[in-house]
Amino acid sequence: MSLNEQGIQAFQEKKYEEAAQFFTQAIEAEPNDALGYVNFGNLLAVLNDAERAERFFQKAITVDEKSATAYYGLANLYYNAERYIEAAKLYQKSIEHGIEGADAYYMLAKSFEREEQYKLALPYMQRAAELAPADLQIRLSYGILLCSLEMFEIAQGELQFVIDEDWNNADAHYNLGVLYAVSTERTEDALYHLKQAFTLQPAFDQAKYIYDMVAQRMN
Repeated sequence: MSLNEQGIQAFQEKKYEEAAQFFTQAIEAEPNDALGYVNFGNLLAVLNDAERAERFFQKAITVDEKSATAYYGLANLYYNAERYIEAAKLYQKSIEHGIEGADAYYMLAKSFEREEQYKLALPYMQRAAELAPADLQIRLSYGILLCSLEMFEIAQGELQFVIDEDWNNADAHYNLGVLYAVSTERTEDALYHLKQAFTLQPAFDQAKYIYDMVAQRMN
């Protein structure tokens, strides 16, 4: 097992000091390999040392400007710091350089969504859903984004899929209830799903508020 692999194993076991030692040794042994810097950056990010993590990710990019995981790690730092435009550019870089899986597309979409650039977010969220069709968080986010763009028919299918797979998903019930309330005459269905939302999560005040509004509209 390589030094990086030993470090990752220690990292996964939450033996952070041991992981740091392995990653340091990996960097010293191969200073022109970006992987050691990326791994150390990920470790520092988990330890909430964002400033040092940023330096390690930047060093990884300096060593290898095609390191997809370095761009992705740095993008996550910026996203968590609410630097969404910078994060979006870096998520795009990670995709350009071949990062695998749905996460980068999802986070790129979320970055645009945070900036209320919903149309820009849409193709990336759709791609994330295509790559991870069983990921309920992605499918829920896709449904909510479609609602933001008033693409209610497609959104309904996404939200219903989440509910079918996870009946206890209060957010999916809430958003489907709102969808029925604003885009259809299915008031009973709207009330049903809104009630499910605050039944599942008694502190879901927004669901109660919308429920009361819809109920009053029926009287």
